Amino acid sequence: MRRLIIGISGASGAIYGLRALEMLRDFDDVETHLVISPAAIRTALAEGTGKTADEIRGLADRVYSHGDIGASIASGSFRCDGMLVAPCSIKTLSGIAHCYADDLIVRAADVCLKERRRLVLMVRETPLHAGHIALMDQATRNGAVIMPPVPSFYTLPKSIAEMVDQTVGRALDQFGLHHPTVRRWTEDHND
Repeated sequence: MRRLIIGISGASGAIYGLRALEMLRDFDDVETHLVISPAAIRTALAEGTGKTADEIRGLADRVYSHGDIGASIASGSFRCDGMLVAPCSIKTLSGIAHCYADDLIVRAADVCLKERRRLVLMVRETPLHAGHIALMDQATRNGAVIMPPVPSFYTLPKSIAEMVDQTVGRALDQFGLHHPTVRRWTEDHND
């Protein structure tokens, strides 16, 4: 069984984390471990995702309290394939870049980095100032993959849902999880 940690922070774009959890249910060999911040729950409700906090938590195999830095995923001895933070707020990015693990999302991310496991950060902010760019640079130097949720228009999406699925699917690619909804680039743009 593969294990993947999903962190959902309070940045706009809670749908990315929710869809990641939903899409990961299509993999029989993947167990999901969720940490969702209180701000993320508020954002998910405000953005009209149509899911309550309990429904969001119900998408994961295991859920941890945001403040529980003593949870199993806060230890390097917890075996997993890595972590996806979707979306990743600038506050969370800052904690990861500076190893300031004052909550479980940042602590679990820091553990992934120190154990040389894949950490993908779907940073959600625009426009960016020099401080944001410096944080992304530092997180990358620490070993993280910075993957802002940028839509792929070559797929000719017909809905926001298609754009979200393509972006989340490409994030899952980073863990060697290839979801069938992802449209791949071809020379004739038809696949």
